[in-house]
This record gives sequence, structure tokens and C-alpha cells, in this order.
Amino acid sequence: MMNKIKYGLGKSVEGDFDSIIDKVTAGLQNEGFGVLTDIDVAATMKKKLGEEMAPYRILGACNPVLAHQAITHEPSIGLLLPCNVVVRQSVNGTVYVECMDPVAVLGLVDHPAVRELASEVKSRLERVLATL
Repeated sequence: MMNKIKYGLGKSVEGDFDSIIDKVTAGLQNEGFGVLTDIDVAATMKKKLGEEMAPYRILGACNPVLAHQAITHEPSIGLLLPCNVVVRQSVNGTVYVECMDPVAVLGLVDHPAVRELASEVKSRLERVLATL
């Protein structure tokens, strides 16, 4: 089931959290993305605040070819990169995979070439979600 988020795309996924992380990473790689950052939010909250929370990871995905094109057109676009992909587990055990919607986020940039790139990135992220 797809989540309706104004600034993102997402769905619930069957399986255990770590397996889903692996599937998401493989799906991103198949679409030309690498994972530049992997932030374990739950571990950070435990360490910094002593707070327990369900598994929650933020993967910073980047397609180097498309990122280079975007930066060439709009040097400050790095403020909106990389494309964040969240894998999180709710308290009832459901795992969600959510991606930023590059069309919504990069729509802040008033440049036709960037809008085209955002559309391409969105298509690729939608294909990743479709494989899960």
C-alpha cells in the first residue's frame, strides 16, 4: 500500500527490517544509486538521549550521473541532496519504506533542466519501491 505524503513516496513492506534494508539498497543500486550515508536514528537516540525507539534508518541515496548534472545546472542544489530514503518500523511491527519526492523537493529550484532531472529521479525511486 502506497503512503500519501506530500513530499514523499512510500509503502509498507512485508519482511524483517534488516532484509528490507538489503532489498532497498539492492534496488537503489539497480537504478544507479549508491548509499552515501546510513544514519541509524534509533541507535543515535539511544546513545544520545537514552530513548528507545523502533528501528529507523535514513539512507542518503545518490545517483552520481544525475547529481552531477543537477549541480552543473544549479551549484547550490547540494542543499537538497542526497535523496533520503527512510526505512522505519512502526510500534506494531509494520515496516515502511519512504523516499523523498524529488519533484516536490527539487521543485523549489526554478530551473527547467532540474525539473527534468527530478522527474527522472522520481521514476527511478518509484521503480525501486515497486520491487519491494
